[in-house]
Amino acid sequence: MLLTKLQIEQHNEALLKQHQRNFEFVSGCIPNADALIKKLIDFQVAIPSWALGNGGTRFGRFAGKGEPSTLEQKLEDVGLLHQLNRSSGAISLHIPWDIPKDAGALKQLAAQLDLKFDAMNSNTFQDQPGQQLSYKFGSLQHVDKAVRQQAIDHNIEVIKYGKELGAESLTVWLADGSCFPGQLNFRKAFNNTLDSLGIIYDALPDNWKMFVEYKAYEPNFYSTTVGDWGQSYLFASKLGDKAYTLVDLGHHLPNANIEQIVALLLNEKKLGGFHFNDSKYGDDDLTVGSIKPYQLFLIFKELVEGMDARGMDHTKDLGWMIDASHNVKDPLEDLLQSVEAIKIAYAQALLVDPKKLEAAQQNNDVVLAQELLQGAYRTDVRPLLAAARLKAGAALDPIGLYRQLKVREQLVKERGEHAVATGL
Repeated sequence: MLLTKLQIEQHNEALLKQHQRNFEFVSGCIPNADALIKKLIDFQVAIPSWALGNGGTRFGRFAGKGEPSTLEQKLEDVGLLHQLNRSSGAISLHIPWDIPKDAGALKQLAAQLDLKFDAMNSNTFQDQPGQQLSYKFGSLQHVDKAVRQQAIDHNIEVIKYGKELGAESLTVWLADGSCFPGQLNFRKAFNNTLDSLGIIYDALPDNWKMFVEYKAYEPNFYSTTVGDWGQSYLFASKLGDKAYTLVDLGHHLPNANIEQIVALLLNEKKLGGFHFNDSKYGDDDLTVGSIKPYQLFLIFKELVEGMDARGMDHTKDLGWMIDASHNVKDPLEDLLQSVEAIKIAYAQALLVDPKKLEAAQQNNDVVLAQELLQGAYRTDVRPLLAAARLKAGAALDPIGLYRQLKVREQLVKERGEHAVATGL
């Protein structure tokens, strides 16, 4: 299902007067509001294919209705999101859940929807139907060279699919690790993983990047072979210039200073991108900004400062993607909320005056530094985001229009109540 230009225009017309009042009030206090709006229009967040259906927990899954059961339907759902907010212009695929049957036709559909293909994701954390060897005791780290080779071959296959679609990066997340002391030789596991990643790295096209994702725990609980940013950084540094660390906000131990991790990885030119979500206890995969919005702002503050210090392009020099699992919400509404939260934090970070903050830091003026950060964080930038959407041809109130048009009900009519998204 796609929207018509008229539907969006009629929706915006009904909200325009109130929007203008809100925008005039906020923009009057913000210098260079037009330049900020331009940055907001340009900033895009990739949507993961697996987030378009209802997710679940290890205890069960409560399927939604009208879920996309084909790869083409997944693209159509992301196209719909992009129409609503003009900020979701890319989709990230997961193999083998999203194997393209006709890459040419898929690229044509993506072009019609004004979408690009973001990072390709491999899967060696599950055994697939018909798979010869099991990943129960690891994949790229496995003691059996044949299992490692199977995992290597899968990642190279993912690269092949990505090349056909025009993607330019590969994300590798491993469940490899151990659950009990003595189960694993840590050094051998690291070296096996490094050797395996090296073969995959050598298969990358020249213009591609490899993102090495880390996670503190789960599904293994005693050790994880790529357990933190330091281990990921080690792999990325040893692999070469095309390898980077990928930060998933939910993949840290409680109270980890993710802002500092981001700053140091940027400093070392090894930050590759983000998987955005939120968490209360662990890898909860909750809606972005729903639990720790101030932390999200502080992360973006470090991103903006660090990228600007290196002359990086905010829109393309890092990979921006959501990684969440929706169990109690309409997935499309949740994704709209997540993109909004990401762009709110980004806009707030752009409001921080870097010269004033640096002066406060040089003078050890802790109070002023806090005032500068919290002043930016407490600014309601939502009218600026709405202005950016209006200028880009999107909806002033994406969720409001989604509900007004009863989009989920229409999807159920088209696909059926029992349509289930692939891979979940």
